[in-house]
Formats: sequence, structure tokens, C-alpha cells
Amino acid sequence: MTWVILTGRQSDLDQVATPHKIITNRDYLAHPALFGGQRPKVINLSNNYGYQSRGYYASLLASSRGHRVIPSVETIIDLSEPKLYENALPELELALNKCRKDLGGAFPAKASFFFGIGPSKAWDRFARLLFDWFRAPSLEIAIRDGAEWASIRKIGFLPVIRLDAEEKTRFLASLDAYTKREWRDGKARVPARYTFATLVDPNETLPPSEISSLRHWARIAEKMGVEVEPITRKDLAKLANYDALFIRETTSISNHTYRFARRAQQEGMPVIDDPLSMIRCTNKVYLNELMAHNKVPVPPTVMIASPADFTLAADTLGFPLVLKIPDSSFSRGVKKVSTPDELRKLATTWLEDSDLLIAQKYLPTQYDWRVGVLGGQPLFAVHYLMARKHWQIVNHDRAGKPQQGGIKTFTLKETPPLVVETAVRAARCIGDGLYGVDLKETDGGVFVIEVNDNPNLDHGCEDTGEKDEVWVRLTQWFIDRLERPGR
Repeated sequence: MTWVILTGRQSDLDQVATPHKIITNRDYLAHPALFGGQRPKVINLSNNYGYQSRGYYASLLASSRGHRVIPSVETIIDLSEPKLYENALPELELALNKCRKDLGGAFPAKASFFFGIGPSKAWDRFARLLFDWFRAPSLEIAIRDGAEWASIRKIGFLPVIRLDAEEKTRFLASLDAYTKREWRDGKARVPARYTFATLVDPNETLPPSEISSLRHWARIAEKMGVEVEPITRKDLAKLANYDALFIRETTSISNHTYRFARRAQQEGMPVIDDPLSMIRCTNKVYLNELMAHNKVPVPPTVMIASPADFTLAADTLGFPLVLKIPDSSFSRGVKKVSTPDELRKLATTWLEDSDLLIAQKYLPTQYDWRVGVLGGQPLFAVHYLMARKHWQIVNHDRAGKPQQGGIKTFTLKETPPLVVETAVRAARCIGDGLYGVDLKETDGGVFVIEVNDNPNLDHGCEDTGEKDEVWVRLTQWFIDRLERPGR
């Protein structure tokens, strides 16, 4: 990766203080083809970001040249007037006041923050949030400290030329930490054109991809000129350092995975899973309505909004039937009920937390088809076998670690055409990303059970049928979107 630092004057930052290239914003503006076909990461340290100043134009034109820049023009505008950032203050002030105890009970009149790092560890929570809101190299906040509550009077850029000796030392250390690469591989056979971030949780019990599988992907992507690097939930502030994002944690619109997807989208980065796909796939009520509207076959379904719907579900679907919480994953929040009394008890309990439930006809099979679809085209096909002595592919009722059924792999050519066609139709209703479509193949036809925005993809499992072509196509999906004209 090429890092470029822009300054107002060549003397503003000593070249020996950083290994990265330093040029003036004047030179950057005057030479649009300076970096050829490269896509450098630009850190704009101009002394003035005022509207139509060189600092402003440097960030504006960086985006038009396909260079990722910090601060962006949006951030520059957001911090130009207090009224434009006032909506951020309640959350920031809450985080600020949580630092009081660690700071000894009082706040300074001003504090400086560099790349999301504060003057000391006591500021960590606030510093990360500040950088999340306003991704800028150097910020200063003015604080009004009351007896019980501290408020923020002003948030502004802090030019490098105004830093004192202690701040300059902190700034350079923060710059080094921000631009440092965790998994740089000096033996890459092809010079990396792009770097993809992969969001992982090393402690997740049932991750959509094992770390070993992501390392396998990294080796394949390397041959295509792509570096793959892991990031965790703590790295949101660094996300814009990358060209694309692949989320390999179980997604939810109520946790950090959605925030990462939104940030990637705001930065113009290709992302799997994209926010809209997450919204659409994580809710089974929406999925059922969407599939029905597009005439994609699903099991007979009844929506339950109140106890008045219990009888309708029983009469329409019979017993046993399957009851589902709209927002669930890995077979969680999905139960089979065999009697009206079981239905009443479970649905009553679940309705305390969800205004809507889904009841579906029980379709017993020994396996579920899972068809991976990427960019509207089939990617892989497998059987997920039911867990031992259980009716689902994952048994969460078992004591201890959840028990999963086995997997049987197929090539796409071996997969029944109707299964593939139905899966592709279902996925295209959602979007253009990566989806795992679960289907039941019965004597009565093929039915879509679910469309997953965050499907399992592991080396030696889902890729067994199509081999490394799965990972090659995944990498190419991102590259194609990065190289689209006018992006």
C-alpha cells in the first residue's frame, strides 16, 4: 500500500519522521497523474480546510482520483460549523463523562486526539468514538467541565504546525500505529493492487468462516494482486485504510457488524454483506413477503401478531409446525411445536420480545440444500445434513457446544437444475452480493426456507465441489466493483 501525506508546506513535517511520502497539497493538486494507476491512501495534513482552500480541494479531488483520503470532504464540512455536528454531541458527551473517574475527577479545558488516540489510556473509549464520528488525523476538543457533567464546547481540526513537542511525539506515534500493516507479506508473487479487510471474531463459536479458510483465501487472492487482512470490531476507525470489506462474523443489524457495513458503504467500498442485504435477510417476516411477492416458492406460512392468530396457524398448517422468531441465525429462534398447547405457550413467550412471529408448515427432510449465490450466479451447492437425532442442521438444545449435522458436497452440474434455479431467483430478490439459500426438496416441489446474507464458506466444505474457483470468483467480485468505470 502507498501512503501519501499532504502538508501545507514542505517544512510542516520532517521527512525522516515517517517512512511515507510527503508532498505539499499544492503539488498534489497540480499533478493529477502523479501516482499513475496506483491508488494511494492520502492523509491530508493541510493547515487550512476552509471551503475552497487548498486543503479542502485536496480532499475533494482525492476522491475523484480514486484515492482514499482522510479527512474526507464530508468530515471537513461536518466540522466547519457547530450546528453541523451537534447531533453527535449527546453520544460523545456521554462517552466523555465516562472517562471522568479514570482522569482523576476533572477534565482539562482542551484535549488533542490523533487518529483516534487520546492523551492517555483513560481517554480510549472517547477517542475511538470521536474518530468514529469524525475521521480526521488531528482533532482538538474544547471542554466545559461542570461539577457533575462535562460538555463539549467545540470540535475542530488541530494543524500539525500548532502541535507542541509532546503532542508532536504523540502524533507521530499515532500516525505510525494508524498506517502499520498487521499481515504484510513481503513474499507476494504479484504486487498487491488492493487490500481487503476481513472482519472476524476469533472467539465466535460458529463463525461463517474459520480462520484457516480465510488464510486459504488469502493465498489465492495474493496471486490476483490482493492482500487479505483480518480486522476485529475494535478496528472500525481503520476501516477506510482498506479497499473492500468481507464480513466473516455472524451479522446482525443490532451490533457492530451492521456499523461496519454502513461505514464501508459510506466510504464507497465494495462490501459483503452490504447493509441492505443484512436488513433484508435478517428478518424472516420480510423474506417471506418478498419471496411470495416474487413468486418464489416457500412453505405455507402464517404470520402471528397476537394470540388471535394461534388458531389460524393451527388450522392452516396443521401439526407439527415450525415457529420462528423473525431475527435469528444458525437455527436459533426456530422451534418445532406439536400441539396447540405448545404453540400457545411458546408463541406467547416469544411475542413478549417480538411483535411478529412466523409459523410455517413442517417439511421433514434428511437434509437442507444450501446453494451459494454470488453476484446473481450460483457459486456452490451442498447438503447440510440434520444433526443427529434432531430435525435441524444445528441442535442448540443439546447441553454444551451446539451439535451440527454433516455436509455432503456436490458440483453445480450435479445439483438438480430446479434447486439451482430457485436459489438464484431467491438471491436476486435480495441483491448482488453473496448469499446462502436454504431449500427443501420434497415430493411437492422445491421450497426456499431462508436466504442468508452471511453464509458459511469454509475450505474443504462448501468449496469442495467447485474447488478454488469459489475463492477466485469471490476475489474477482470485489475487484470488478473496484474497477468499474466512474466508481
